[in-house]
Amino acid sequence: MSSSYEFVQLDVFTRTPLTGNPLAIFTDARGLSDQQMQALAREMNLSETTFILPREPQVEAQEGKRVRIFTVTEELPFAGHPTLGTALYLHSTAASGTDEIVLDLNVGKIGVRFSTDSNHRSNRVAGDVFGEMRQRDPEFGPTLPPDQVASALGSEEIAAEWPSQIVSTGLPFAIVPIRDSKSLANLKPDLARVGALLEGTGAHFCYFISPERQSRLEVRARMFFYGGEDPATGSAAGCAISWMVQHGVAKSDEQVLIYQGVEARRPSEIFVRATRDGEKVTNIRVGGYAVEVLRGTVSLEK
Repeated sequence: MSSSYEFVQLDVFTRTPLTGNPLAIFTDARGLSDQQMQALAREMNLSETTFILPREPQVEAQEGKRVRIFTVTEELPFAGHPTLGTALYLHSTAASGTDEIVLDLNVGKIGVRFSTDSNHRSNRVAGDVFGEMRQRDPEFGPTLPPDQVASALGSEEIAAEWPSQIVSTGLPFAIVPIRDSKSLANLKPDLARVGALLEGTGAHFCYFISPERQSRLEVRARMFFYGGEDPATGSAAGCAISWMVQHGVAKSDEQVLIYQGVEARRPSEIFVRATRDGEKVTNIRVGGYAVEVLRGTVSLEK
């Protein structure tokens, strides 16, 4: 006896196929065990795969759409591009007039709002929908000693005017500012030393950013993990805008464009903003687009 499970694959944080960050979504994962979900995530061999678990309409109206997120090695409580991509897929299949979808993740409820573009105009155009999720309010952790960060990077390219700091909006990252975009492009961190540097902080990865203000504040970013490089890291982008507003790099509610994935040859665009409310940073928003690239069916023997 066999069961079939349909999936779609999107490229997230982009409007151009074969760029951005790919995501596999199993559209109805009811009947799959935890072990099967993990095995399917390994089979997809992407940074993350999501599994939608439909519930009764009245339950979803109250609790949101139940979604689980897996990497090739483990389940995550939260991750940015899987949240945005899954919500954009659900929006594409929802009745017209749906301006917000709430996902019920292991980290809790995350809402994603929709408009036709990053300027938040509200008219809907099929195939060109901008989604923006609100992440949890940030938790600011310890700062990292500059000399140890420089040693892990094998260079003195960190931006000395700002701290390297642990920040979490659901998943902790070390936000490490780099002097300029050229230094960022040439960055070759020693991942073993980075891992040792982050031991005990709660974070497993660094998010390297290089902010530059011209007509608007734009940021180049890179994130190395699992022996490779992530094209777009929405969870880290939420941490980054929290850090930028906290340290005065970005203004309250200013929309900032983060370019990531250039060096990985999968350029991505992540739109972020956050609110400064007295001494508190809140209302963390991370947005972008997604484009569908393929559909398929997996058959499993029972």
